[in-house]
Amino acid sequence: MKDHDEETLLAEVAALLDLPEHIGHPLHGALQRLYRQHRDQRQQVERLISISDRYQLLAIEARQVTQQRYERTLRRQRKLSRISDGYQALMRERNQALQQASTHDPLTGLPNRRLVGERLEQLISERRRFTLALLDIDHFKLINDRHGHDIGDRLLVAITQELSATLRHYDLCGRWGGEEFLLLLADTDLDEAQTIVERLRHRLADVTIHDDGQPLSVTVSAGLSQHRRGEPHQHTLKRADEALLKAKRDGRNRSLSATR
Repeated sequence: MKDHDEETLLAEVAALLDLPEHIGHPLHGALQRLYRQHRDQRQQVERLISISDRYQLLAIEARQVTQQRYERTLRRQRKLSRISDGYQALMRERNQALQQASTHDPLTGLPNRRLVGERLEQLISERRRFTLALLDIDHFKLINDRHGHDIGDRLLVAITQELSATLRHYDLCGRWGGEEFLLLLADTDLDEAQTIVERLRHRLADVTIHDDGQPLSVTVSAGLSQHRRGEPHQHTLKRADEALLKAKRDGRNRSLSATR
């Protein structure tokens, strides 16, 4: 029954119950109790519906508040995740920069003594043969004194580029001192190394930079030593250094191999 029809029926029953001629009717009392019971039940149902509506409204509001909190929390977590990702990326860059700074020369980008030493120890542990060559730029101090350290740095970078372009991919070139470079020629005996260094020495003599339009080039001296099985790499380096000193004493612009 529709609400409108029910209201109409209840109104008719109420009107009948109020008529004086029906008060003494045998069904009057029963109908009146039934009417009141139905009215009470209807009021209870309406209260329950009202309570249910309020509960549903509160549930909807609570769900909306929860959803809003969840979305705020999600946005905050995403923001923190982006910050964390950025921080981790920054830390990786910092660590890479620190690693680069600890193992490479800042001017030339070549491996420094630490990294070269690690590579030497690795070759020794692998029982591989290798030859070392120490290269020194002739009269480099005069270049710095006459042309300034900026020109000296430019010359070092130009020589580094030529070294990197000329050496084999499995060789290692490191900056050993101010104007001194160390070549680690893996799987190479002394005779082959001598050929490589001589070819490299001639190429380095063709490296030219300009200072106020004036061309500037240099020569290099080199000392070589082949590693002996079982000896520390420091001994190999010492023999290469002694050969380099002899090359410089003999007039520079040459390469000599250690004889002992």
